[in-house]
Amino acid sequence: MAIVTEPMMISGLHQIADDYDGYLVDLWGCVHDGIEPYPAAVKTLLKLIEMGKTVCLLSNGPRRGVDLVARLDQMGVPRTAYHHVMSSGEAAWQAFADRADAFHAELGTRCYHLGPPRDVSVMHNNGLTQASTIATADFILCTGPIDYSHIVEAYEQLLVEAHERGLPMVCANPDLVVHIGPDLVMCAGLIARRYEEMGGTVVYHGKPYASVYKRCFELLTTLSTNRIIGVGDGLRTDVLGAARHGLASLFLTAGIHTEEVGGMAPEMDRIVQLADEVGARPTFFMPQLAW
Repeated sequence: MAIVTEPMMISGLHQIADDYDGYLVDLWGCVHDGIEPYPAAVKTLLKLIEMGKTVCLLSNGPRRGVDLVARLDQMGVPRTAYHHVMSSGEAAWQAFADRADAFHAELGTRCYHLGPPRDVSVMHNNGLTQASTIATADFILCTGPIDYSHIVEAYEQLLVEAHERGLPMVCANPDLVVHIGPDLVMCAGLIARRYEEMGGTVVYHGKPYASVYKRCFELLTTLSTNRIIGVGDGLRTDVLGAARHGLASLFLTAGIHTEEVGGMAPEMDRIVQLADEVGARPTFFMPQLAW
């Protein structure tokens, strides 16, 4: 099915399942809320697998894929509900290991980690050493707030010091916010955006940027892009990323944009207005992932 400019509301994925063979499915706000899985979403993934579709969970989580699989296991999401897991953290880890482009080749190896300890796998076994201070670092790796209660201003002085030293930043989660249970909390993208406002240099890994899609296409190498659809609740990440890489998209309206677009009762004009501000309209939309 060709990508259309006017979004189409669907009542369930069954309406379009035959039109796509590969599904890049967001995690937070789509499959789970950071604490518990959504039963309807898990049933939908299992149905896609039953139909012979390829499911790749594509997350902006700033951790390696194996860490996300372990967390899904803890939540009770069966491994039979997906084939692959790709994350922004995995894409960042690989970029550090490969040093295949000029930016990463010249980045240095001493990394100041701005983020919580649970994200440290992005720095392991890929040539990086962890710097304890900004003064001894070659660059900043930003994976998010150290505590979910923090706001951007908590890191202002650190960012000022890094900017004064001219340190580049690698952001391993472009998301601005994410749901943890019922709460909407800050992500690494907000910190990175503040650093850019100061004049700092930031390179991102994750949706909507190319490095993470390159990894996904390597996993789905037998599928053409017109048979792959991106699914998620982020217009700036899931929908824009799909559009940039020639994919259709399914926008879930009851996620991070619920207050802006109507949530469980989505309104077309509000979706189109916000999507046009972002720069990409979804192909389809529905409140939550369900069959």
